[in-house]
Amino acid sequence: MLFKDQLDFVTQHIKKNKLRVFMTVLAATMGCAFLIVLASVGFGLQDSIRNEILSDEKVTKIQVHGNDQFTEEQIHEIKNIEHVETVLETITVNASAHSFLESRDTQSDLYVANMHDFEQVNGKLAEGKYPTKPNEIVVGYHFAQTLVNDAERKIIEEKSKKAELEGTFYNGSEEGYKDSLIGKEIELSLMPRTEGAKETEKKKYTIVGVMKKPSYDWMINNSIYMDTEQKPVLATNLAATGTVKEDDMFYSEFNIFADSMENVKPILDKLKDKGYSVYSITEQLDQMNVFFLVLKIGLIFVGTIAVLIASIGIFNTMTMAVTERTREIGVLKAIGASPKLIQRLFLMESTFIGVIGTLIAVAISYVISFVANAALPLILKAATGEDAFSRNEITFSLIPWQLVLIASAISIGVAMVSGYRPARKATKIDVIQALRQEL
Repeated sequence: MLFKDQLDFVTQHIKKNKLRVFMTVLAATMGCAFLIVLASVGFGLQDSIRNEILSDEKVTKIQVHGNDQFTEEQIHEIKNIEHVETVLETITVNASAHSFLESRDTQSDLYVANMHDFEQVNGKLAEGKYPTKPNEIVVGYHFAQTLVNDAERKIIEEKSKKAELEGTFYNGSEEGYKDSLIGKEIELSLMPRTEGAKETEKKKYTIVGVMKKPSYDWMINNSIYMDTEQKPVLATNLAATGTVKEDDMFYSEFNIFADSMENVKPILDKLKDKGYSVYSITEQLDQMNVFFLVLKIGLIFVGTIAVLIASIGIFNTMTMAVTERTREIGVLKAIGASPKLIQRLFLMESTFIGVIGTLIAVAISYVISFVANAALPLILKAATGEDAFSRNEITFSLIPWQLVLIASAISIGVAMVSGYRPARKATKIDVIQALRQEL
């Protein structure tokens, strides 16, 4: 029997029982679509959390735990490890930086670092350049926004109260210094974070650069960054207040940076072998991937149950097909059709139902995923008032090609298994009894 004739045998039955086959295909479609959409939630959540982690911190950064200071020999040793880009010491000044520009002022954190290493790590600025002279500084992206006068403070306070009543938050973005800060000279004093401390005398600094905008809109960066050459000057100013001990003036943090994400783990292993207490965000990603792997397997398992329920419909349809076509099967056997051929004919029919149901399910799943990702952020924004949801920063549903392959294999496989028993039954029909059956 030619393959074309086999197809004709299958399509004739499908055309003859359109409604029954349609309902069976619909059940297979619903089961497969449920499997894909359910599992897509796991893929979507993993993608959202992964992107959030990667955007929140520099993925090539390796944090060093403990308060021990690195010696020059240790820094040189670490820098000689293959694929290490730099070792950055960031010194936090234990005082609030009080900056003055014209009639405006602001309070911010102050950090000291080697500007060459700092530039290697942070890359291009939003505006300006990195310091090359002792009295030059770089400021955070929102430094100008936080530079306000007394009149603007009152306006911000009023707007904040109004926003609070409405259940929202006002960040003062409409106020602040609106001109470019590049080349502007500010006066800066330090207020130690100790009880009864006095503010230091003012020193003049020139702003030469502005940092890039933070990853998230809710992050406000108005910090000040200066070169390590200014550390003795800052220490002298803090000591002059007589309220700060030398050991409490500065806190150092060491971070090691790899040249790429792929090389972070080998560097981590080498540092741990040398006895360093280190941590990287990539370790958190590994733990997260294991968790979501288990979650996705669980979701696929639950979705498979829906496919198995749909398989009952396929089994019933194929059983009825065998019963209704007993005479045709007898004729086929009488003219020499082998049991394998008869079995293949009915397996082709059940496979056809599975394939059509799967194709429709995949298309429907992508539509549902698109609609969910577009509509749910708007619904959550309306419910919570958070703008982050409306900007689609969260992926609720993600359908990668791997999920489509897995779901298709399960759906079509279950359809074939469902049709196997009826197909085997067709091969065992007695020819004489089949031919005696009334038309």
